[in-house]
Amino acid sequence: MPLPSLSREACAELDAADPLAPRRADFLLPEGVIYLDGNSLGALPRAVPGRVAHLIEQEWGRGLVRSWNDAGWWDQPRALAAMLAPLVGAASDEVVVGDGTSANLFKTLVAALRLNPDRRVVVAEAGAFPTDLYIAQGVAELFDGVRLRLVGPGGEELAEALRPGDVGAVLLGHVDYRTGELRDMAAETRLAHDHGALAVWDLCHSVGALPVELSACGADFAVGCTYKYLNAGPGAPAFTYVAARHHARARQPLTGWHGHARPFDFTGDYEPAAGASRFLSGSQPLVAAAAVEAALQVWRGVDLALVRAKSLALTDLFLELTRPAGLEVVTPLEHARRGSQVSLRHPDGYAMVQALIERGIIGDFRAPDILRFGFTPLYLRHVDVFDAATALVEVVRGGEWRDPRFARRAQVT
Repeated sequence: MPLPSLSREACAELDAADPLAPRRADFLLPEGVIYLDGNSLGALPRAVPGRVAHLIEQEWGRGLVRSWNDAGWWDQPRALAAMLAPLVGAASDEVVVGDGTSANLFKTLVAALRLNPDRRVVVAEAGAFPTDLYIAQGVAELFDGVRLRLVGPGGEELAEALRPGDVGAVLLGHVDYRTGELRDMAAETRLAHDHGALAVWDLCHSVGALPVELSACGADFAVGCTYKYLNAGPGAPAFTYVAARHHARARQPLTGWHGHARPFDFTGDYEPAAGASRFLSGSQPLVAAAAVEAALQVWRGVDLALVRAKSLALTDLFLELTRPAGLEVVTPLEHARRGSQVSLRHPDGYAMVQALIERGIIGDFRAPDILRFGFTPLYLRHVDVFDAATALVEVVRGGEWRDPRFARRAQVT
């Protein structure tokens, strides 16, 4: 889309006409802060504190153990799945909310290999988010003969890695956490299937930022977190997707009683539950799940096509306005290959991000040299982007990032 006149006034006019603008009121946003780190931790939805307090004070405090029935605690993983499924293009019984991303990734990779027992290679991206690589390495260590084969970005390397015919599962990130590059899920899933492999997708940096169509793309499994673009809070439960065609045969390795078909029969033998619920393991963190519930309520009635259009408009605007800073652009310029973030490269990127944070503009840094900015269309405005981009240019060109205090590394970058 063509950019408007690059003035703050023009940006304010876009905000006045923005159909998503009312959603900003659903969040508690600190005064004096422009938040460009929702791709790491989403902002606090206004309804979350009250919902969590109700669970603690009423459901737990007064209902006590009765709330497993009366408040629907036992079925919460499935109730949340029904709310989340439309955001990932899935049926509700193909999704379950519970456990963490790393544990869910382990379960889905093992399940994929069990469905493809004659194939002993897992393909993953060399530049994937580290937990994906670490879990894949752990799976390979546990199973005799299983090897990990790494590929770079782009379909050509993936096709070459699949060519030997020994790949059981392909693990790919839908959006690259460093660069913001968006992979073609449909094409790369089809490529995996054409070579006899199953496709496992990591949606952590795409769900809630753009339309995801797992079923239409033919994905086999997927995992994702709820604390980034879905705004469910730090450490919020993750989710698992299992395509319906695999429900009858898929077996995950952490066969706890919450994934049992009849858990309150208390039988000695494991029998998997129906649908994606078989991928649950133990008791779920219900206080955190209450935050997920309130956060997902924000998405009721939201048109993901509008979210995607605004995301691209905001990132286009930021890319254009930050050109005078002279930083290398890492994020693809093509809309079809861009997620909802902008990544810029500079050897002193960490100090630049810290200087911006002191000005109240919060982004983050990814080693070794990436300044990373996330764009969350539900609460971010065009004027916020204008102000943040203007500040970045001033920080870089004015040299204020050279102050030694900005170079001191904190534990979390």
